[in-house]
Amino acid sequence: MESKIRGVMQDHELELGPDPGPTPALDHWRYAKDEEGIGWLVIDRQGSSANTLSEAVLTELDLVLGLIEKDQPKGLVIRSSKPSGFIAGADVSEFAGAKDAAAVEQRITRAHQVIDRLEALPFVTVAVVHGFCLGGGLEVALACKRRIAIEGASFGFPEVMLGLHPGLGGTARLPRLISPLQAMTMMLTGKSLDARRAKAAGLLDAVTEERHVRNAVRAAVAGELKAARPGMMVSLFDNAFARRLLAARMRAEARKSADPAHYPAPYALIDLWEKAGGDRAAMLAGEIKSFAQLIVSDTAQNLIRVFFLRDRLKKIAGERQDIRRVHVIGAGAMGGDIAAWCAREGISATVSDMKPEPIAGAIARAADLYKKVLKKSIDQRDALDRLIPDLKGEGVGGADIVIEAVPEKLDIKHKVYAAIEPKMKAGAILATNTSSIPLEQLRGGLKKPERLVGLHFFNPVSRMLTVEVVSHDRAEQSALATARSFVGQIDRLPVPVKSAPGFLVNRALTPYMIEAMVMIDEGVAKETIDRAAEKFGMPMGPIELADQVGLDICLDVADMLKKSLAREQPDAPQWLRDKVANKELGRKTGKGFYAWKDGKAQKSGNGAEPTPEMTDRLILPMLDVCVGALREGVVDDADVADGAMIFGTGFAPFRGGPLHYAKARGVDDIVSTLRNFSQKYGKRFTPDPGWDQLTKRA
Repeated sequence: MESKIRGVMQDHELELGPDPGPTPALDHWRYAKDEEGIGWLVIDRQGSSANTLSEAVLTELDLVLGLIEKDQPKGLVIRSSKPSGFIAGADVSEFAGAKDAAAVEQRITRAHQVIDRLEALPFVTVAVVHGFCLGGGLEVALACKRRIAIEGASFGFPEVMLGLHPGLGGTARLPRLISPLQAMTMMLTGKSLDARRAKAAGLLDAVTEERHVRNAVRAAVAGELKAARPGMMVSLFDNAFARRLLAARMRAEARKSADPAHYPAPYALIDLWEKAGGDRAAMLAGEIKSFAQLIVSDTAQNLIRVFFLRDRLKKIAGERQDIRRVHVIGAGAMGGDIAAWCAREGISATVSDMKPEPIAGAIARAADLYKKVLKKSIDQRDALDRLIPDLKGEGVGGADIVIEAVPEKLDIKHKVYAAIEPKMKAGAILATNTSSIPLEQLRGGLKKPERLVGLHFFNPVSRMLTVEVVSHDRAEQSALATARSFVGQIDRLPVPVKSAPGFLVNRALTPYMIEAMVMIDEGVAKETIDRAAEKFGMPMGPIELADQVGLDICLDVADMLKKSLAREQPDAPQWLRDKVANKELGRKTGKGFYAWKDGKAQKSGNGAEPTPEMTDRLILPMLDVCVGALREGVVDDADVADGAMIFGTGFAPFRGGPLHYAKARGVDDIVSTLRNFSQKYGKRFTPDPGWDQLTKRA
């Protein structure tokens, strides 16, 4: 009797070969021969929704390969029984906290031996891949003699996102199979290929549909399926001189997005390929040593931490509640883009405004976004169909969630609420995208203040993963649960915070940007200030960030926090108010601190090199605010605070989050530096009382 399961990604069943019956020695693999003598080896890691290559999984694979060697089938098929995909990669949790490179090297050597054993089998081996095939999963597929993909499969090496490069032979096998330039690009960028592009590159031998898997396997085993052959580029780069030239080009490209001091993995991979790319055995041996050295680095360990922080925030979304309709009030840069993203994620989204022009602009921006993020024209069309212009606001009555995204003025928001609350259907949620106003102030006048929550998105909506889900003391728990679920439904990460001025992220960012403006008043060039932050690892400096967010919004938030917080904070400078009055608001008007063209700040090479003190003046106040928010209970967990700052602001991921960085650097050192700055620059640097608590939490 053949074993089949229904796939989530397909409208059919997965062909998994014969049912092997119980196999006492195996927990994660199942093996049996079919009536034609073809062996089917199926991975199904127990207790996990996705297959990963843990040490136990690889040990079992070694065991079953030994059995297969003794009773050889005509051919061997390797498949996954998980509906979502093949194998997602190595089990990175087993490397969290690794400090001993020699011990890691031993483990990776043992894993290499298992993959080499698979590659050495003296008959046709076929990886049949559906869904994702990533990292170690792709390395298993590369060790097979044939690779067949189901339509919709994707292939990639995302290890660079964890501060690593492939570690199970991928660095040696992929550049010998496809163009070394394309292979290195895959490994250096972490970008995936869909099945068709992977076939065109030579990575796959066939792309088929699930119902044709059996015939494709027969053809592969019988030798009727022509294998993808390495192109001329593979032999060309056996030449050391050619590799040296290409390696120099790769390093130059890598430096555009990855500082070697912060992200060493791309450069370690380039060095390895340049030195050993013409010698497969040397490449495999070098990969083991290089991988072991990388994984014990602070960068890799912190990026592994970030990987798990993301998972933790995903789980906060809880059970899916399936929001079907959203209405967004305010079609500006934030409201329009929130509506566009909801429509992109399959939700019917109406968007209204006082005038038709902002709505038209929102639709135009959405069309541009969909062209970039949706590959198929039919998907672009469907997303635009779900994004509905609604000048009269008729969508309010049918919406499960109404999101208010009007200007940061309390009286304006109160007028909007008074107009829409009577029209909302029973059980609907009113969500505000306010970036700074406490919900206790916003709920005044509402008949059902318990249905008001905060959903604070960040700009740009399509790239920033964090959404702060803001509670207040009268909010219904069911409303908050629905809000968190909605954030997960639109593929964003919910961060629960309590209502407070600026919540967490904006409260932390404001002193970062205000200090930058103080430094401008001191005569420091804006380019120097931005470089000070970028050298720390921030994705952009505070001046460019202010332009990106909008100087009007920055000013509103700064003024609100100045009034609301006990913390000492300089007044926003008059020249900033003048810029706002003159509509020099940054990116959205084409001019702010910088001139903007095609969405990019036009920077000059002006300004001196920043000093370490400049960097500390920008970064340490952010850490101090996070400590204060934790002490006050605005956020109730240091890891959640770190995740919010990483995914909401881009806080240097390789540092593991602001509070993690504070502990690693040393709380005493940071407190001492803040105290020195307080004496030198003013009371705004006075350390928060919560630093002692952070030490105890550590």
